[in-house]
Amino acid sequence: MQVNSILTKAIRFALVGSAVTATMGISAAYAADQGDALEKQEVERISVTGSRIIREGAIAPTPVTVISGEELLSTGVTNIGEALNQLPALGSTYSLANSGRFIGTSGLNLLDLRNMGTARTLVLVNGKRHVSSSAGTSSVDVNTIPSVWIDKVEVITGGASAIYGADAVTGVVNFILKKDINGLEVSATKGWAGDSPHSKDRFSLSYGTDFNEGKGNIALAVEYSAQDQLKAFDRDQTSTSFSSLKNTNRPKDADGNYIDSNDPNDPDKIYTANAGHYSISNAGTFNLDGWKTFNPDGSLRDVYRGTNIDGIYCSDCDFTNLNQFVELQPEFKRYNFNLKTNYQINDDMNAYFEAKYVNSQSTDEGQPAFFFGNPDNTVKIDNAFINPELVALMQAHKDKDGNPAPLDSINIRRFMTDLGVRIEDDTRETQRYVLGLEGLMGEDWNYDVYAVYGQTDLERVNKNNLVKANYRHALDSVRVDGVAVCRDEEARKAGCVPVDIFGFGRPSQEAIDYINTISTGTSVIKQTVLGGSLTNSALFELPAGMVGVSTGIEYRKEQSEVFEPDNAEGTFFNVLGEDKGDFDVKEVFAEINLPLLADLPMIRQLDLDLAVRFADYSTIGNATTWKAGLSWEVNDELRVRSTYAEAIRAPNISELYGAASQDFFSVKDSCRTKYLDELAHPEVRKDNCASLGVPADFNSDYDSKKLEGVSGGNRDLKAEESTSYTVGVIYQPSFIEGLSISTDYWNISIEDSISSVAAQDIIDRCVDSSTGIDNEYCRLITRDPASHEITSIKQFSLNIAALEAAGIDLDIGYNFEGFGGDFKTNLIATRLLKRKDFSFQDEPDTFEENAGTAGYAKWQANWTLNYSIDNWSANWRTRFIEGVNLYTSRELERNANPSSNLAYGDYFISDVAVAYDFDSGISLKFGIDNLFDRDLPYGAKGTNVESAGYDNIGRFFHTTVSFKF
Repeated sequence: MQVNSILTKAIRFALVGSAVTATMGISAAYAADQGDALEKQEVERISVTGSRIIREGAIAPTPVTVISGEELLSTGVTNIGEALNQLPALGSTYSLANSGRFIGTSGLNLLDLRNMGTARTLVLVNGKRHVSSSAGTSSVDVNTIPSVWIDKVEVITGGASAIYGADAVTGVVNFILKKDINGLEVSATKGWAGDSPHSKDRFSLSYGTDFNEGKGNIALAVEYSAQDQLKAFDRDQTSTSFSSLKNTNRPKDADGNYIDSNDPNDPDKIYTANAGHYSISNAGTFNLDGWKTFNPDGSLRDVYRGTNIDGIYCSDCDFTNLNQFVELQPEFKRYNFNLKTNYQINDDMNAYFEAKYVNSQSTDEGQPAFFFGNPDNTVKIDNAFINPELVALMQAHKDKDGNPAPLDSINIRRFMTDLGVRIEDDTRETQRYVLGLEGLMGEDWNYDVYAVYGQTDLERVNKNNLVKANYRHALDSVRVDGVAVCRDEEARKAGCVPVDIFGFGRPSQEAIDYINTISTGTSVIKQTVLGGSLTNSALFELPAGMVGVSTGIEYRKEQSEVFEPDNAEGTFFNVLGEDKGDFDVKEVFAEINLPLLADLPMIRQLDLDLAVRFADYSTIGNATTWKAGLSWEVNDELRVRSTYAEAIRAPNISELYGAASQDFFSVKDSCRTKYLDELAHPEVRKDNCASLGVPADFNSDYDSKKLEGVSGGNRDLKAEESTSYTVGVIYQPSFIEGLSISTDYWNISIEDSISSVAAQDIIDRCVDSSTGIDNEYCRLITRDPASHEITSIKQFSLNIAALEAAGIDLDIGYNFEGFGGDFKTNLIATRLLKRKDFSFQDEPDTFEENAGTAGYAKWQANWTLNYSIDNWSANWRTRFIEGVNLYTSRELERNANPSSNLAYGDYFISDVAVAYDFDSGISLKFGIDNLFDRDLPYGAKGTNVESAGYDNIGRFFHTTVSFKF
């Protein structure tokens, strides 16, 4: 497509969009015009950027939400990432609460604009790139940014790739730091939870001063923040175990099978409290003459299963509460050191330099090693520690016909909790340096030439990693001269220590030390950026105003390498591949602002913005992104804005070069009769399962444990392409001083979107295709030809069909005087209209609508009220998440009544704070987050993507002492 035709299409779209949108505001504009003769005071204008061209008092056509640095830290959060994730436009994909879902990610705070993936959100600092914090990606841990120096944060939607570069498919989050720092600022915050031992700390120090008669400025900032671990068992609300048990309150047919009415009031499963697994435990469980477990002294007792039993689950019984292994918040520490300086060399040239070092430490705990039917946990009858009671039971065993069939061994299902839960310590060190020259060239050209280097080093230490060979030798023990020893003599010579697993707490420390090891992996990420820009905000004058232009070049190189431990193979830890890759990109960009019309009826100012960026990637070759936008100022009160943009995102290093790594997936085999019988319309699945060779009566419960597979990158990936457009209105009525209203419609669609599809989705999409099993998902699954069980799932990056999202943003601010002081109010809300995932390239009409489901609420809003009088100030904030469904509409079409727990209800949470500023420069603040101690949704923990937007700490008190001089 030619550039001219592209721009023509964009201009036409923007003109039409602006004209249509403006009709909504004509009556208001007319009313405002009638009041022009009335005396009125100047109203502060909304000032945003989203452009490199400086326009005094202008409002760019690209929607921008601006949050001040002070507002970000107004609550008890000690990390700015936690505060930003609470904005309606951002998803809680990676918060501290859920960052430990994957190996090596604990402690990360990554931003996800529009909930379309962290890889599609570009994070900048002062408009410049920042090194990634996660190997193989471009995602930035925003906790590495010095919060004490943040002036404001701009959240930009649509049209950002042409201005700032690739990865900005859904938008940009740009951190604007204060330029000149003068004086001393010290702050200390202490926070503590109301119903648990969880606490948080934050300390910051900033000092800056001018030198050489004000020509230069140098500043230093030091920050420390920390939080304690919070486990699910630390809170009453999150300690309860839930399981979905079959609904037995149903009529039966003539064959004794329950009749499924497919009525949501008659669910297939009842989401039941105080329920869980009974066939595995910390002490060890086995099935011999009924299910039995061990007492602490090694003796036996029956497992009480109660009366409500569903397979291996029961309620109000001897179940294992898996919440004992759930971590709500990780232990986390961060040390942040920043230095910045700038010096005015002459009237037209300023040199600047920035340096920082950040050390973050996060500890994540999870389930211990476990054996669930694994033959490695089979003990022989002559085991050195076996109880005589169990020996007698094994010898007395009979077969199904009642004939004697003594056993010489028995398999025990057990969580190896007393060997130590698995612990991951992640330590990241980030360093970044920026060197640049900026100033004036000639009379009107502003220039900025810069170099950026950043590096992140990660050390991942995985503790209590069970060595399988050592465990097998330690478990297989005998008595020699009355002493327990390992049966294998070679193992004995190598230091084998026998282990007693007959009861919780039985293993000795010597056995634990022999069985477990520590596995350490590292990674290094490097980024080099060289660039420069020239900007002239008044190149020449047209009848409607000055033409502004900006142009520049940028070179960027990204490198990432992962080093995995040599001792991982043969352990309970995953055998991970060593990713290594790099790419570079050369870019040239230009932007122009053209004033088209001015000082006409209904057109005070009409400007056209055009931007284009050409890039040459070492991986995908040439790529072009562009944007066109219109800004139509109807009068002093009303402005209409519209943008249209096309962009690309090149696959990142891990998506391309990620080495195949061992993985384990918690999934359900959709071909089991257990799940097929729950569907209202199972025909497509049944036909596809039959085509896969799965018998109609297949119902193996092998999927009760995790299934093995591999995950990795894909060198055949191509770039994803996006189209976005926005249409918005900004209204600042003269008859209500201090009121500003902006609303923007946004629409983003991505073709050939790069995604690593979840394992369960791979299984479901394989058998849900209306065109049969010859699809990209079935090719990722391997089944055993004899047992028909899934033996492997391949989870590789793919160019899936498409993603679409659309919504409306609302931003209302009203500042006024009252009760002797000043009020500032603000409402930021997002209405999500659609969030579609298209799974099949050859089925463009088949999609999953996620809008209104968990993690994709249709309505989200933040409302703040600030009041200040003299030295006092108070702040109130309420955050709202509309109720969501736990199943998509397509899932409910297949089965309308899967569970009694179908939704999370509406969620309101409020924070309050009061502060006093002494004349001496000391300030005191006291606040309460989650003032009304709002609970999590029923059964939720707040530790996954779907529920991380809900508070899992409870009522939280915090106090801050600060000093400015």
